[in-house]
Amino acid sequence: MKESSEQSFREYGAIEAALKSYIESAKTGDASGYAEDWYEHTRVVGSLGGQFYNITRDETIEFAEQLGGSPDVESRIAYIDYQGNAAVVKLESLNWGGVRYTDFFILSKAEGRWKVSGKVFDAHNKN
Repeated sequence: MKESSEQSFREYGAIEAALKSYIESAKTGDASGYAEDWYEHTRVVGSLGGQFYNITRDETIEFAEQLGGSPDVESRIAYIDYQGNAAVVKLESLNWGGVRYTDFFILSKAEGRWKVSGKVFDAHNKN
């Protein structure tokens, strides 16, 4: 079944909504929303301060909460692309714990809801 222009337009907002808890956690330090917006199988891969990470969703929640909030962080979605039930999002964040991050999220839509399935990040000059 072909998606209408209006349906297609609305999907972008639904994909953005799946990242809301992540973007807010950067400011507040509360990453509890990941449990609802990320699949249990989600992995996060990247390096920070010379340490390579390949961690689970729950380890990511713990890490983000230990890092704490950065009230001055700025985050921007650079792009969203999707086809059917698969999506990719590039998110740029500046000054999360003093670091600039580029995050690449993979999302999947099941039972009418977009959720994060994986994330790869670059910590710019803090790799």
